[in-house]
Amino acid sequence: MPIPTTNPVSSLVHPLGEFPPDAIVFGKSEAMQSLRSRMDKVASANVPVLINGESGTGKDIVARMIHGLSPWKSGPFVKVNCPAIPGTLLESELFGYEKGAFTGAYGMKPGRVEMAHRGTLFLDEISELDLALQSKLLQLLQDGQFCRIGAQEDKKVEVRIVCATNRQLDVEIENGTFRQDLYYRINVVNLRMPPLRERPEDIPALVRHFVAKYAERMNKIVDHIPSETMDAMVAYEWPGNVRQLQNFIEHGVIVSRGASFEPPLGQLRLPKSASAPKKNTKTLEDATRDHVLQALEDTKWVVGGRHGAAARLGIARTTLIAKMRRLGIDLARDEAQSKSARGQHAFGALA
Repeated sequence: MPIPTTNPVSSLVHPLGEFPPDAIVFGKSEAMQSLRSRMDKVASANVPVLINGESGTGKDIVARMIHGLSPWKSGPFVKVNCPAIPGTLLESELFGYEKGAFTGAYGMKPGRVEMAHRGTLFLDEISELDLALQSKLLQLLQDGQFCRIGAQEDKKVEVRIVCATNRQLDVEIENGTFRQDLYYRINVVNLRMPPLRERPEDIPALVRHFVAKYAERMNKIVDHIPSETMDAMVAYEWPGNVRQLQNFIEHGVIVSRGASFEPPLGQLRLPKSASAPKKNTKTLEDATRDHVLQALEDTKWVVGGRHGAAARLGIARTTLIAKMRRLGIDLARDEAQSKSARGQHAFGALA
C-alpha cells in the first residue's frame, strides 16, 4: 500500500532553520574542508549516509545540510533521537500502529518513517536501537517497506536515511549489539566529524561567531576578546567539542560586565599542553581516559546531575557512560561511589 504524497502535519517534522555561515561550520582546517567537499558530492545521491563523531561535533547540523542540499529538500526532515525514546516505545514511534494493536491504541498513528516520506529520516545515535528494531530498519533500507504494529500488510515509503553515532559500530558488531548487515546498509557513505581538538585553527572563528551571537541575543555590547582569553580557549581540548564551546561562550557573555569578553577561564582546567600525548609514550586514547578520570575524581565519581562529571565535561550522561565503557573505566566503581556521594550530598544524585 503506497503512502499518500502529503505528509501528516506533526511537530516531529523538523524545520531546517538557519545554518551558520559555511566559514563557521567548516572553518579552514583541512579535515573540515575535506568533509565539506565529500558532503557536497553525496548530498544529491539517494544513498544512506552514516555520520561518525563524538558528541557535540555537529552531526545534527551536517545531517540537516545534507537534506537541504538534496533533491528532496522540499520534503520533510524528521529526526529521531534514539536514546531519548524508551525501547518499548521506539518501535511504535518509528513505524506507527493500527487501532487496537495494543492496550491504549485507541486510534491509528503513523510513525516517523511515514512522516519522512519523500524527505529525510535522521536517526541520531543509531547504535541505541535494539536488535529487533535493527531488523525492521534493515527491511526498510532493502526494499523501502515497513509494517505498522498490528497491521496485516506492508507499506511502501520513499525516504532518504541519514544515521549518526558517537560509537565505534565495528566494536558494537563484535559485542553482538549491532547487526553487521545493517552496518553495511547504512554505511554506504561515511562522513567523519573531527573533534575540536583536532582542528584548533577553527576555534577563533567559532569564538567570535558565538560571542557576537549571544551578545546580540542578550542585547549586550561585547566586542573585545583579549588575546590571552583566546589563547586559553585555543589551547583547551574541549572534550564536549563545539557544543561545550558554545555553552561556555554563552555563559561567558552572560557574566561579562563590559565590552570585553571575560569568561570563567578557571573552568578550562586541562589545557592541551597538559594532556597532549608525548611522542611514542602516550596515545590520544590514554589522554582522553586521563581527562575523564580526572573529571570523575573531581566530582567524587558522580556521573550525572549539575555537579557530575558529565556536566564538568560538557557532554550527556549517556555519552559519558559509553565513553567510560570504551575506555575501560570501571562502571561498578562509578555506581558504588555515586551511592556514597548521594548519601553525603543531596545534590549528588544521578540525572
